[in-house]
Amino acid sequence: MSYNYYESVVIIEPTLSEEALNEALQKIRDKIATEGGEILKEDSWGRRKLAYELNKRTEGYYVFFTIKAPPTLIKKLEDFYRLYEPVFKFMTVKLKKKAEIEALMEELRGVQEEKEESLNV
Repeated sequence: MSYNYYESVVIIEPTLSEEALNEALQKIRDKIATEGGEILKEDSWGRRKLAYELNKRTEGYYVFFTIKAPPTLIKKLEDFYRLYEPVFKFMTVKLKKKAEIEALMEELRGVQEEKEESLNV
């Protein structure tokens, strides 16, 4: 099965408690894993002001995922986002250019090397 690289930004309801937010993120991680995907990187950008009001919301909790997954996962993941109440906005983009993918792999190697160095110190 062929795998592609994707970047997915999810905006989650800002009124959730810390526990509910962690639970929502875990459900997203589980959905990706059960559908055959792998999260290469997850960045929490925190609570931020939206550029414009969305459904009477002015803020949202942003999370950025870098995913390696089969193409079939994205449709399932976006359907999940649409139905999952804490998520109110999302965008998933396929990394197509070789330069984008190489930059991602280089960044991931650098992060892995930092982890190994911190364990050895």
